Order: sequence, then structure tokens, then C-alpha cells
Amino acid sequence: MPSPDSTAPEAPRTVLVTGAGKRLGREIALTLARAGWNVAVHHRRSVADARQTAADCNALTGRPGSAASFFADLADEASVRALLPAVVTHFGQIDAVVNSASTFEHDSAESFGFAAMENHLRANTGAAVLLAQALHAHLSARDARGAVVNLLDQKLWNMNPDFFSYTLSKAALEAANTMLALALAPRVRVVGVAPGLTLTSHMLSDEQFSALHQQSPLGRSSTPEDVAATVAFALNNQSITGTTLLVDGGQHLMRFERDFSLMTPDSRP
Repeated sequence: MPSPDSTAPEAPRTVLVTGAGKRLGREIALTLARAGWNVAVHHRRSVADARQTAADCNALTGRPGSAASFFADLADEASVRALLPAVVTHFGQIDAVVNSASTFEHDSAESFGFAAMENHLRANTGAAVLLAQALHAHLSARDARGAVVNLLDQKLWNMNPDFFSYTLSKAALEAANTMLALALAPRVRVVGVAPGLTLTSHMLSDEQFSALHQQSPLGRSSTPEDVAATVAFALNNQSITGTTLLVDGGQHLMRFERDFSLMTPDSRP
């Protein structure tokens, strides 16, 4: 029989990670599962990948049902507003949101138009704000506290004009970090994490990615593990809000004239 002053172990915290079926979002989800979190794995198109991430998270926690996948189209307001309630229905509560998903489509100052801007602002900025709003309401009803982590980009501190609408949307999200941190305190902390070049893409060869990844004062940019560890730190540190942690090997301290994905040997520092 337990002693009168014994307490039951705390229930695992629950986090929603957007875009967690693949790439960086998946690494964040797995890292948080290893730390004992329940993980809501958001996806749009990557249904099979999200289910696999959820299965892998379940294996890491050793608790069947500690992770599950959830659909939402982050460019659609109604779909975004339905996401957090779906997570709460499944897990009973939610304690944090990590906004990792990003629309990343190329445009320039010359090709810029309202359609491209709206597409990026809806998915990359508006969805993150709505999820922070919903988390605050949920935590207020529980008289609890939690956190939002927004994935940004080192290029906000090292501007170039490539991927114009994407960069605008991330700049708006960085500004929202400050406003949300003020508006939602003390209930919700809001923290940005800004990676450097972390994963390759179809626009880079393996050789190009390797060379660009070394272009930093530390001789290496961020890895998925670096970024995921920083997200976990931001979620756990109760004294951080309204700021951004740059995780890029110092790439933001260098001058890059082009986006990494469009660099040629001649355009490197």
C-alpha cells in the first residue's frame, strides 16, 4: 500500500508536431517521444509516412497509443481550427505545439503575386497563430501552462531575395513570436528555433549539400538532431519566451547572396 504522502507519477505531456511525417518534423517527433512525450503527428499528404512516424514514436515510448497521426490542411482555416480539438479528443489534453511544417515554393520579386504570398502566409504564419490561440484557450480551461515552438530560418538574419513569399511568411511568423509571447503570457511561452541548412533537397546534389553544409564559422551547419534537441530544450526551459534560438553553426553571421538551394560555386562566400 502506498504511503500517505506518496504521489502518483505525472501523466506524460502531449505535443502536436506539424509536418511530422517526414524530414525535420519526423526527427522532432522521434526526439520528443524518446523524452517521454505523447506525440500527435500532423500530416497533410504524407499519410503513410505520418503513420510510420507514429508507430516509431509508440515503439520509442513503449506505450501503445502514445502517438497517433492527424490530418489538417494548414492553408485552410477550418481544417486548422479542427486540428487541436481532434488531438485533445484523442489524448485528453495537449501541452505544447511545434510548428514545423512549411510551404516552401520558389518565387522572386519579379514573379511575386498575391496568390503565392497568400499560400505561404496561410500555411506558414496563419496556421501557427491559430494553433497558438487554440492551445492558449485549452490551457486556460485546464489552468495549466505550456509552450509553442515555431520553426523559422537563419535567412531572416542573413537576407537574400530568393523564395520571396516563403521568406515573407517566416518574417511574419518571427514577428508573431514576439506578439504572441506578450499576448499569451503567462499561460503560453512562445519560442522560435531557426535552423541553417539542415537537410538536402531535390535542388541540390549530395556534393553540393555537403559543401554548403560546411559553409559556416563552425565548419558545419545544423543537423536534424541539433534542431530537434533545441526544440526539446525550448519546450522544457520555463524561462524562455519571445525569442529565437539560432541553430546554424553561425551561418547567419556570413553573407549569402542566394538561397542555399540556388547557390552555384561562384555565389558562395
